[in-house]
Amino acid sequence: MEQGSGKIDEKKKLVICISGMAGSGKSTVAKRLAKYYGLKYFSGGDALKAVAAEMGFKTTGEGWWETPEGVRFLQQRLDNLEIDKKVDEKLLEWADQGGVVLDSWAMPWLLKKGFKIWLDASEETRAKRLAERDGLDPEEALEVLRDKETKTKEIYARLYGFNLGEDYEPFQLILDVNLLSKDDVFEALKLVIDKMVKKGSMAIDKMASSQMINESPKIHGEKESHEQSATKGPRRKIH
Repeated sequence: MEQGSGKIDEKKKLVICISGMAGSGKSTVAKRLAKYYGLKYFSGGDALKAVAAEMGFKTTGEGWWETPEGVRFLQQRLDNLEIDKKVDEKLLEWADQGGVVLDSWAMPWLLKKGFKIWLDASEETRAKRLAERDGLDPEEALEVLRDKETKTKEIYARLYGFNLGEDYEPFQLILDVNLLSKDDVFEALKLVIDKMVKKGSMAIDKMASSQMINESPKIHGEKESHEQSATKGPRRKIH
């Protein structure tokens, strides 16, 4: 049984933040890691959808963000940045409690602590996943993805001044997921968390303030073992 099998002794202090562009698989693996380690899971997207529901938007169905209602709410967020600001303030409160896995775009830049992971996937890979999930034509999926991300990037640039999907400074780990299955991603992250976090070889709070933030190792989704991937050397620039 996977749930709880990775119990962490000091899990009350642990904060893991998973980020990545739409279609990178961040929500899927964040939920799975939270379940495995017995941590609480909080999603910025779910919190925003709850706000949308309170504002009268219909938020049911998978792939809601790409529906007309989701697109309309995205424009509402762009017109009123206070919506995102309030959600992010709530996520910070939850993170401060510890023992959490956060699925969020803004938290890596706003949090002063925690282990921050970026899932890197090409636009083509993400559009393909979106097309398969929502039954869209690949070109249509790509157009929807680009429109959504242009607006989303504008929100965070205006609100906090960072470039989503281009600025990797806050991340201790960047994982290339283009050639990895969902299980591969989970196993790779679990390996890193077990070695670097659970066993105390690198304290989370120290990591957040170290030079490693600027030298994030990038793990590639090539056909090699997770052990080999996780030990690749640091790179200052991510292309």
